[in-house]
Amino acid sequence: MQANKGKNTRPELALRSAVHALGLRYRVGIRPVPNVRRTADLVFTRAKVAVFLDGCFWHGCPAHYRPASRNSEFWATKIEGTKRRDSETDKLLSAAGWHVIRVWEHESPVEAAYRIADFVRSRCSR
Repeated sequence: MQANKGKNTRPELALRSAVHALGLRYRVGIRPVPNVRRTADLVFTRAKVAVFLDGCFWHGCPAHYRPASRNSEFWATKIEGTKRRDSETDKLLSAAGWHVIRVWEHESPVEAAYRIADFVRSRCSR
């Protein structure tokens, strides 16, 4: 567990690089809503868009998650808790006027960057 990085992971750096290459500027690792204890991976403050890059194992990706064979009850409970927290985060941020974009770690960073850029630009052009 100690070897698992919490931030600046390879998928995060690839996504940030792809979004930056499209000309977008963002904040990294901040709380979109200060009184809500949730930290987004990319935050577009003017557009009120929070991007979360979710790991397939840790967030229970429907396509790639495989239950652990050892200590399976512990891990199943942990992953379900993470899914509930993600859902709660989406609701809390939406209630505060933010839009949440979730990207799976297995997604192409370039495709995800285009999806993010299209949405952020549509929110800024209002």
